[in-house]
Amino acid sequence: MIQVSKLSKYYGGKRALGPVSFEIDKGETVGFLGLNGAGKTTALRILACDLRPSAGAVSVGGIDAVTDPHEVRKRIGFLPENPPLYPEMTVAAYLEFAADLRRVTRGDRAKLVGEAIEVTDLSDVSADPIGTLSHGFRQRVGLAQAIVHKPALVILDEPTRGLDPKQIVEMRKLIHGLKDRHTVLISSHILAEVSQTCDRLLVLGQGRILGAGTEAELAAHEGNVKLVSITVRVPPAASGEPYRDGEVDARKRITSVLSRIDGVTEVGEPQSRGDGWAVSVTSAKDLRAEISRAVVQAGLELLKLDYARSELENTFLRLVDTGAAAEAA
Repeated sequence: MIQVSKLSKYYGGKRALGPVSFEIDKGETVGFLGLNGAGKTTALRILACDLRPSAGAVSVGGIDAVTDPHEVRKRIGFLPENPPLYPEMTVAAYLEFAADLRRVTRGDRAKLVGEAIEVTDLSDVSADPIGTLSHGFRQRVGLAQAIVHKPALVILDEPTRGLDPKQIVEMRKLIHGLKDRHTVLISSHILAEVSQTCDRLLVLGQGRILGAGTEAELAAHEGNVKLVSITVRVPPAASGEPYRDGEVDARKRITSVLSRIDGVTEVGEPQSRGDGWAVSVTSAKDLRAEISRAVVQAGLELLKLDYARSELENTFLRLVDTGAAAEAA
C-alpha cells in the first residue's frame, strides 16, 4: 500500500526527517510513535502530499506521491493536528463541501456524506454549526471529512490531542471502526493510544526510525526489561520499638534484601512514603513472585507491588535514549 525509501526533509540546513524507509501493507493500522519534534508530523504531511520531500521516494497504491500528488490525494484522507473546519458551516454542509473538494460526484455525494456522518456518530449534530460543537465533536467532524470520499489510506495526526478521557475512548472506538474499510496511519506521542489501536508501530526519534514492529517484537528486540515499584514497611522490633536505628539503616536493609534476589539488575534508592518505603526494582524478567517472597522472608511488610511502567513505555524510552545517544555521538 505504502512504500517509502530514503525519505528526507530539510529546512535550510536543518534536518527534520530522514532518511527513513518503511512499508505499510493494505489493511494495516500502523502507529507513528515519538516525542514532540521527532518528525512524525513532517512524515505524515509528506505522505498526505501536503509537503514535498527534500529527497527520497514515496508511493501510495503504486502511484508516485512526488511526481503525481493530485492522483495520490484522491486515495488519501488526512486529519491534521488542527482540522481545517469552518465554524459557521453546519456539519452536513461542511462535509458536502469536503466531498466536493475531493471530486465526489454529485450523485454519490449525499450517500457518502450520510455514511461519514453515521460512521463518526454525528447524526444528532449534523444540522448544527460547527462552531457550537464541543472539541470532541469537532474532532469527529475532522475525522468525517477525512473519510467522506472513501479513501484507501486514512492518515490521522494526533487524533486525540486535547480530548478528555471520555472523548478519547469514543475516538478510539471510531478509529477501530475504520480498520475494516481503510489502511490507517496514526501519529501520536501517547503510548496507550498506539498500543490499543495499532497493529504495528514505527518509533521515530531525531527524525529517524528507531524501531519497527509489533509491541511484542519491539520489546523482544530491545530486551524485555521489567521495572517494578514496591512499597514496604520495616516492622517494629520484638521489643515493640520501631526498627529504626535511623533512616540510613532502614534503607540499607531494604536495598540489601532486594539486591540479593537472583535476576535483579538494579535497585533504586528507597524513598520514605508515610509509614513505608517506596523503591523501584529492575530485572530482565518477571520477578514479582520472587520479590514478594524475599521481602516477606526478610521480615518486611509488603504494602504494594506493581509494574512502574508498561512494557511499551520501557521499550519506547530505551529506543529514544539510544537514538539520542547515537545522534550525539
